[in-house]
Amino acid sequence: MQRIAVASSTIRAVGYDERNQALEVEFKSGGIYQYMNMPNSVYERFMAASSKGKFLAQFIKDKYKTIKVR
Repeated sequence: MQRIAVASSTIRAVGYDERNQALEVEFKSGGIYQYMNMPNSVYERFMAASSKGKFLAQFIKDKYKTIKVR
C-alpha cells in the first residue's frame, strides 16, 4: 500500500485503500499496522486532525480490527 508522510511526533506515514477500507499506519518506532473496515469519512477526519496520534488513540485504536504488518 502506498503511504504518504505526515506531520506527527509518533507516526511516520499513512496509507488508505478505499476499495478495501484499510488504513495503514507506519510508526516512527518501525511498526506498521493496518486498521480494517474503516470508512473513508474516518480516514479523512484522521488526515485532517491536528494531532494524528491523539485521533488514532481516541477514534481508531481498539475500534477497528487491527493487523500487525511489521
